[in-house]
Amino acid sequence: MKVVIAGAGIGGLVLGLMLRERGMDVEIFEAVSEIKPLGVGINLLPHASQQLCELGLEDCLSQHAIQTSSLSYFNKFGQQIWTEPRGRAAGYGSPQFSIHRGELQMNLLDTAIERLGREHIHQGHVFQSFVQDGNKVTSTWLRRADNTEINVDSDILIGADGIHSAVRKFLYPTGDLPRFSGRMLWRGITEAPPYMDGRSMFMAGYQDQKFVAYPISEPLRREGRSLINWIAELKVPNGELPKTDWNRKVDKGVFSPAFADWKWDWIDIPSIINEAKEVYEFPLVDRDPLPRWTFDRVSLLGDAAHPMYPIGSNGSAQAILDARYLADCLAGNPDILYALREYEAERLPKTTGIVLRNRMNGPEQVMQLAEERAPQGFHHVNDVIPQEKLEEISLKYKRLAGFDKDSLRATAKT
Repeated sequence: MKVVIAGAGIGGLVLGLMLRERGMDVEIFEAVSEIKPLGVGINLLPHASQQLCELGLEDCLSQHAIQTSSLSYFNKFGQQIWTEPRGRAAGYGSPQFSIHRGELQMNLLDTAIERLGREHIHQGHVFQSFVQDGNKVTSTWLRRADNTEINVDSDILIGADGIHSAVRKFLYPTGDLPRFSGRMLWRGITEAPPYMDGRSMFMAGYQDQKFVAYPISEPLRREGRSLINWIAELKVPNGELPKTDWNRKVDKGVFSPAFADWKWDWIDIPSIINEAKEVYEFPLVDRDPLPRWTFDRVSLLGDAAHPMYPIGSNGSAQAILDARYLADCLAGNPDILYALREYEAERLPKTTGIVLRNRMNGPEQVMQLAEERAPQGFHHVNDVIPQEKLEEISLKYKRLAGFDKDSLRATAKT
């Protein structure tokens, strides 16, 4: 069986590795001419890291990534709403990794080159179209180097080419527009003294004014410092999706005044913002869930299938889970069309639930509840939110996203 994958991001590379592990031929096509270690931080929750560990990547990731010990939520005054251990500190068999997205992608790329062969990863090839004849799918690609179109025959084509997926656009040429939340994200990385235990993630504020931070460098942690990935989020006045570049460098003064007094005894947020060398602006967007991903021998995966708000650290995780389930379906059933429909039947409703739940703030709704019930702060959080409610919100989202402990035990390799 030969599978062509559009996109050499996290989802596409993980899928390629999993398919190769199951004995399939894989060709990966990537639009950019040279894959570089770009981006900022990313969290890999235990349901995602479990899959990467089973691919033999744990030692490599552990050299670079922080094994996150806890997640805490605070209100806009720095008062703690909820805290819980994470990863192995919470008793999971797999860690929660916090790592630079570029480092993760380059580790996956190097592993794919080693296991698939460099000749099976084609950079600088832009997806154009496909046709099917019942026995195969023929995809057409524009090779940037010489502006030549090439045709590639395969048994399956998978679009794993991100939120701006060209494969998805070919399947849904009209009406499938990004959905803007009316909120903007500003992201940066700052080297600073450690906060908490040097391995903790926190979120502070509420829906329309939020700050998220977590360290992403294990080598720097060992030197007594932190490389802090952070995200500032604000509701924007006009509520319209920007027409300009979605990943543009901006001046900190655009948003930093809103966080000028967010300096508490355990963290100095204005300093973290100020010390960042570069800050990038992103609109908080997703797309409405699709009615179907699979069209005979063609299907979608990851952000191409289900772009979601970056709430609950589940964007990349769900792409990795897509890859695992799709690889298992294809390996377990010789009927390709049935296997792809089985993949869609399992993964489409689950990811749709996460997309919709993330629009309702996912597990971060504890911050919204605290803001609505105690906008001037509280003496103790349980005076405004019962402990049982906090625990319910946390567990409900874990179950929805598939990283409660029972779900992970069920999906572990035996």
